[in-house]
Amino acid sequence: MAKRVLVTGGSVAANTLAWWLVKGGFEVTVVEKAPEFRDGGQNVDVRGVARGVLRRMGLEDKVDRSGTGETSWTFVDENSEVIARFALKDLGANGPTAELEILRGDLARLLYESVRDRVDYRFGDAVAAIEDGADAAHVRFRSGREEDYDLVLIAEGVGSSTRELVFPGENQPRWMDVTMGYFTIPKGPGDGSDARWYNAPGGRSVFLRPDNKGTTRAVLTLQAPVREAPESPEEQKRWLRERFADAGWETPRVLDGLEVADDLYFDLLRQVKMKRWHKGRVAVTGDAAWCATPLSGIGTTLAIVGAYVLAGELSETDDIEQAFQRYEDVMRPFVKKGQNVPKIGPRLMQPHSRLGVSLQRSVLGIASKPGIQKVLTKLAMPPAESVDLPEYR
Repeated sequence: MAKRVLVTGGSVAANTLAWWLVKGGFEVTVVEKAPEFRDGGQNVDVRGVARGVLRRMGLEDKVDRSGTGETSWTFVDENSEVIARFALKDLGANGPTAELEILRGDLARLLYESVRDRVDYRFGDAVAAIEDGADAAHVRFRSGREEDYDLVLIAEGVGSSTRELVFPGENQPRWMDVTMGYFTIPKGPGDGSDARWYNAPGGRSVFLRPDNKGTTRAVLTLQAPVREAPESPEEQKRWLRERFADAGWETPRVLDGLEVADDLYFDLLRQVKMKRWHKGRVAVTGDAAWCATPLSGIGTTLAIVGAYVLAGELSETDDIEQAFQRYEDVMRPFVKKGQNVPKIGPRLMQPHSRLGVSLQRSVLGIASKPGIQKVLTKLAMPPAESVDLPEYR
């Protein structure tokens, strides 16, 4: 059995993968380019079969206790009048707010703390080159360090640089024509347990969500084809200010918070599309392999389940190629369903004209009626039970 494994990345997929690899008897090193563990991030959902993985790790209750406390999605107009409200208790597993709603950083930290004493974590470094040989993968790090590993597993984000070293040009991204800025702002008098969504003409929305830190998580969304992002946080903040300056509602307060925010995450949403997830002794998982984007509502679930399946298949056989292929066979159908996000969806959620905004509000008012909202939600949200969770030794 291959024993020495390098995992690249430091978030949900990487830490879940490290946990299950250790349980499978592997010697694991995790390398993360950030100088230390990264907290922060917006609300993420843990749905369906991913709960089963957390349960097997003994973490389900901890994740539940660390939730954001979000109880519903409420759509409002410029005067904060409620247009429609979708409550978690009424929608169940397929609602926009999942059974387990937690901040990305909180989930990643719970996973990290559950395994850090059994894994060699190296922060502030990254992979510079990989030579995949018959007996080992020779890895050169940016720090100058060089080591051999039986396996290299890439569990990074959508823009993974390590993936591009091994699979150059193989990702054919599907652009979703949506730009989002995530950041934290001070809690305001209208911020409670409801997540509040406001639409302005021009394909814009402002989304305010509760957290468990005494602050509010803000999301500014623009529906428009954008292919090049401003690089620095200062340029990104200016980009968002210019496009949301006249949006109305509580946007001035949100933009004031943006000015001093130190956790802005700016993203041009695109899905990762790869024909293969493995090559020789190297495999990719999580967003680096199949990013479904936040529009899917299932990205974190895919990350957790994918890590569990990859580690499980590797623990079942000494045949690396066979293990990688079984991992792909299990995950491909699940990922395909998760990525099945119609591009018309973001445009309907972020109308461009005043008439479009008015029509959207009318539809939402009808959709929120008891009996109707459950049916519509099931049609809109991808199923979280699309894979039979394998049992591994």
